[in-house]
Amino acid sequence: MRLSEKVALVTGAGRGIGRAIALRFSDEGAKVVANDINLAAAESLVERLKRMGRMALAVGADVSKREQVEEMFARAVREFGKVDILVNNAGMRRDILIHKMSEDEWDAVININLKGSFNCAQAAQRYMVKQNYGKIVSISSTVPATFVDRGLAHYSSASAGLKGLTQALALELGRYNINVNCIVADFIDTEMTRDSARRVGMYLDDLKRAAAAQIALRRLGTVEDVANVALFLACDESSFISGQAIQVKGGP
Repeated sequence: MRLSEKVALVTGAGRGIGRAIALRFSDEGAKVVANDINLAAAESLVERLKRMGRMALAVGADVSKREQVEEMFARAVREFGKVDILVNNAGMRRDILIHKMSEDEWDAVININLKGSFNCAQAAQRYMVKQNYGKIVSISSTVPATFVDRGLAHYSSASAGLKGLTQALALELGRYNINVNCIVADFIDTEMTRDSARRVGMYLDDLKRAAAAQIALRRLGTVEDVANVALFLACDESSFISGQAIQVKGGP
């Protein structure tokens, strides 16, 4: 197993891409710390893993709150002794045109998507530097995001910021044997994608037609497609890859 005896903390693990990543990591032997702002969603995942005989811990925390993040990592270390892998997946999307966007709406997306990733990376590196080992993987999106090309000033800014944060941390933490990478996911069939498409009158069949027209592989991606790339970046097979933004979008 590629993640045997590793401890992986996945934010936003209650559904979608985060849940798929947590399951994939567990399949490969990782002890999973499943975070979600919705504790019940994280607990549902952990109950499933425990029924399979896996080791897992559910932690409800808002990643935009530094004190909650620090306590989340402290709990993970108390339970499993260390944190080897961090996946920054927690995110939100609220499409709204710039002339209608309030400061609170801007802050909500930036605080979860970008600040939350910073908070988690800062907490994780304290443990990873001491053990001279770590993997940090952030889940981002294309700029601009597909399907809806307006009303995403905050979401696109956070996505671009995640790529910059990835490169900066890779340079800063590389000397401590910590790999930092980013997955740029697009055309992925998730509830968030469907909700965003529905707001402009697109439904699942519309999504599939758009995929056939725009994607080289002629299909929408699945959450498992993203999870497989996250697994590669989290295991030692990718030990000489750092500071990269890897696109998972079915084509160039």
